[in-house]
Amino acid sequence: MKRRQKLAISLWLLAVGTYAQNGIWRQDSLQEVVVTGTGTQHLLKNAPVQTEVITSKMLKNYGGRSLEDILAGLTASFSFSEDDMGSQMQLNGLGNDYILVLIDGKRIHGDVGGQNDLSLIDPQNIEKIEIVKGASSALYGSDAIAGVINIITKKHNEGLLVENTTRVGSYGDIRQHDGLGFAIGRLRSYTNFQLQHSDGWQNTATEDPSRTEHLIEDSQNKTVNRHTNWQVSERLTYDVLKNLELYAEGSTYWKRIYRPSGKYPIDMKFYDLMYRNQSLAGGGIWKLNKTDQVTLDVNWDRHAYYYYYTAEWAMGDGLDQHGNFTTYYPYFRDDEVLQSDQRRMMAHLKGVFSLPYNNRLSGGLEWRYDYLKAPMRVEAGKATDHTEAAYIQDEFSHALSSRLSANITGGLRLNHNGQFGFRLTPKISGMLSIGENIRLRATWSQGFKTPTPKEQHYRYVKYMGGTYLYLGNEDLKPQTSNYYAVSGEYNWEGLNVTVTGYLNHVDNMITLVTIPNTQAPAEYIATYDPMKTRQYKNLESAKTKGVDVSVRFRLNREWMLGGSYSYLDTDAKKYDATHDRLVDVVIDGMAHHKGSWFATWNHDVSKAYHLGAGLYGRMSSKRYYQIDGDGKGYQIWRIATNHEFPVSKKWLFRLEAGIDNIFDYVDRTYHGLHLGTTTPGRTIYGTLTIRFSQGKKLRFTNNKSQFKSNENETD
Repeated sequence: MKRRQKLAISLWLLAVGTYAQNGIWRQDSLQEVVVTGTGTQHLLKNAPVQTEVITSKMLKNYGGRSLEDILAGLTASFSFSEDDMGSQMQLNGLGNDYILVLIDGKRIHGDVGGQNDLSLIDPQNIEKIEIVKGASSALYGSDAIAGVINIITKKHNEGLLVENTTRVGSYGDIRQHDGLGFAIGRLRSYTNFQLQHSDGWQNTATEDPSRTEHLIEDSQNKTVNRHTNWQVSERLTYDVLKNLELYAEGSTYWKRIYRPSGKYPIDMKFYDLMYRNQSLAGGGIWKLNKTDQVTLDVNWDRHAYYYYYTAEWAMGDGLDQHGNFTTYYPYFRDDEVLQSDQRRMMAHLKGVFSLPYNNRLSGGLEWRYDYLKAPMRVEAGKATDHTEAAYIQDEFSHALSSRLSANITGGLRLNHNGQFGFRLTPKISGMLSIGENIRLRATWSQGFKTPTPKEQHYRYVKYMGGTYLYLGNEDLKPQTSNYYAVSGEYNWEGLNVTVTGYLNHVDNMITLVTIPNTQAPAEYIATYDPMKTRQYKNLESAKTKGVDVSVRFRLNREWMLGGSYSYLDTDAKKYDATHDRLVDVVIDGMAHHKGSWFATWNHDVSKAYHLGAGLYGRMSSKRYYQIDGDGKGYQIWRIATNHEFPVSKKWLFRLEAGIDNIFDYVDRTYHGLHLGTTTPGRTIYGTLTIRFSQGKKLRFTNNKSQFKSNENETD
């Protein structure tokens, strides 16, 4: 601990000394244009809804291997518990189901009602990330109770672009990105390929003794399994008119998780996990004038999950009076067996219009259809759901005096769900600007989220030294929430300080709760004889409350310091029918204290060489869980360097190298219990990027089948 403190103090003193010699420069990130909070464009400093931005420069300095790595390392509000099923993300006390992830304003599709696979997002193609915390259902509908993460991708308008990024690291970690883009007249195209692989790792070979008959210290179970995934995506854009743009895009994604098999029942594996995703989308934007526009987006997505059998296996679906299986399902090596096929269709029509007296009106219509096919996990084999919505929002700005100005933003959404009928969700936000330096904001918003088909109908069995039975619940009620937040922001010559206090009150919150086996269907108990049964239930109420603090300080053109801290407390209750009383329960994964901090230095050594370096740290106190123990608190430090060699205006070479988890912290908690962090310990990485960009559009010649640059057109 003393070594870490000395390192941090030395860096701080060095930075302050540099600041004293060179003066202060204004923080560039305040000039970022953001859209997520209101669905319309604002400079970050003038955004009516509090928005946190991870800028392109922060992304380049950090050199994160994945979106999970980036969010956990650069903001204190997030935590992750990655496993084979997904990211298990949490934002201010609420998990995946309550966090809406967008790519360029459009929903990412993954495991509906489960864990989104964030490896669908290529970190090398991210321009910036916008984060809005709290309920945003008035604008974005369901899933936006904890907040919204909007991934803004890079826009490629070069005449010709060819890029390659290869990252390698410890434990066989490989991240490959390739891009090909071109613009010919009115047509633009960008093709993106990404591949991710890891050999996985094992933090401990000792199993949780409570799950085994005798102590097992040579288990084959890994903390993170070996896995490989790849994705190919294409986007075409065509300018029909100067003010009318159409687009079409699609992607295909494949992932396999390799699970080693051991000699004990607790680590025997008969199948790997496999995923196949596809997506198609199309639409356009019609710019009526400089401020008004109409957009249309239509998309189809599929997320399919399979067992890929690596050994022969047979199981039954019931027991007769003699205790024998009544029906057998034999599986053989290399068999692929569908577990769930989730599909979604959406259409969204939106308009933004400027009105007199400093008003800006936006509104839209949405339609969504969800389809779940799971022959072995849903009673009827499939389940469907549909939702229609109409929403409207008005932004009003007014200068009260030469130093005071105000913005009021109000929105209202009318939802109609096929099962649960109509629901109104309002939102109102206000901002008071005092001069150029102070912004005061306040928000009240309601959230509304219907149970997903998985939460209602899904059932599955998990083997972890014993049998765990997980059940859906057709009697679930919709969830509603009220979110309150106040914040103050201070900006002065490179210093930005933001403090936000919030309360999120969720009624009928849906979560997995351990129930007595006697409350489970008798046929399931007879078939599986589970050690524990868990079922989706509505909690009577749940509250998350806390304070987020963010500080960024640009000392000069080269030095930047910053950090964030998040305090969180939760209060959740459920009705215990057995004892006719309300009991307190834990919101899984909650930690009272989380923090992150950084110091970066960037220097142009010469016209042909740029050097960047950064020191990063993050910490979490103990994480609480209902079963299987709590996760330990931790503190992790990281060093990242980047080296750019702009050979010419067209060619760029970039090298990155760093060490993650400098002090080699590893959580050795018994396998099967919760970890505070899954890090394997100290790891190293290196990245090489080669980029060729011809910044002028291309055109075909009249007589030759080749491209020529159009000297009259630029980016």
